[in-house]
Amino acid sequence: MKRLMKAAAVAVTGALALTACSSAGGSDDSGTTIGIYGFAVPEAANDAIAAEFNKTDEGKDVKFSGSYGASGEQSRKVADTKGKDVDYVHFSLEGDVTRLVDAGLVAEDWNAGPNKGIVSSSIAVIAVEKGNPLGIKGWDDLTRKDVKVITADPASSGAARWNIMALYTHALSTGADEKQADEYLKKVFNNVTSWAASGREATEAFKKGVGNVLITYENEAILAKQKGEELDYIVPETSFLIENPGAVLKDADDVATDWLEFVLSDKGQTEFVKKGFRPVGDLDISGIEVEGANDPANPFPTPSKKLYSVADLGGWPAIVEEWFGKDGVKLRFDNLYAEATKK
Repeated sequence: MKRLMKAAAVAVTGALALTACSSAGGSDDSGTTIGIYGFAVPEAANDAIAAEFNKTDEGKDVKFSGSYGASGEQSRKVADTKGKDVDYVHFSLEGDVTRLVDAGLVAEDWNAGPNKGIVSSSIAVIAVEKGNPLGIKGWDDLTRKDVKVITADPASSGAARWNIMALYTHALSTGADEKQADEYLKKVFNNVTSWAASGREATEAFKKGVGNVLITYENEAILAKQKGEELDYIVPETSFLIENPGAVLKDADDVATDWLEFVLSDKGQTEFVKKGFRPVGDLDISGIEVEGANDPANPFPTPSKKLYSVADLGGWPAIVEEWFGKDGVKLRFDNLYAEATKK
């Protein structure tokens, strides 16, 4: 078993990283640059949205620089550099934005709008080898002896925390009490062969055959299939609603606010949908076929038993206080991990 405690939050230069920016909201003779820091998974969607934004009056001549990696590491980098070269952040977890609020970089009312600061959405699913040779049907199968699980590490990755909450709420859905839920989680943790630094690194590990089952975002599985990867995915009877926040930094150019508004518009959300994300808001997706989805014409089925959310568990502050330690404090996850992996 390999647990990566430190994320490789390395800046990437892809389609989104069209140019470098010397300061947040930087402008020069060729236009304005929006500096984006985000968690690894939505890069392709943000690239596609950026291309559409450039077609608008507000987005004309706007360039983008992008840095993507594990959500927690990206958030800490923005805080440590006091927001240098950053205009907009797109993270996995609410807490990664509130860290920047505490640092004075993002306004306290960043989540006051109707979307509560959420810009992208997905659910937790199980990715398997093409053809599902192990016959995986749901979360209970992840305790089997022939299953080798890959997931991200909550020490660095927001995806990992969503995954763990999906496992935990599944246990609750079976009528398990807290002790029984802990026993279920320990059995799954004991089957984990790789704790990857980010959701994207977990996908890469799965592609290399490190394990045979991957806990991941639905959109990440769909995007992998769009890229021609040989895998399938299962939407279990219960899952967990993943809601990713986005925010503009206080010192950003006004065009960054235009960008955020476009991200939340029907055109912006349509690009998210095409990359496998579930829409935020009231977008009608009935005419959109999503390549790579199990059913492209009906890409986002509701889990047959229940779709849990953060609200069901009292909100992220309550979840973090119970589950995920910091500054050397070990809480429920660390204790369960230690018990599951002790020799």
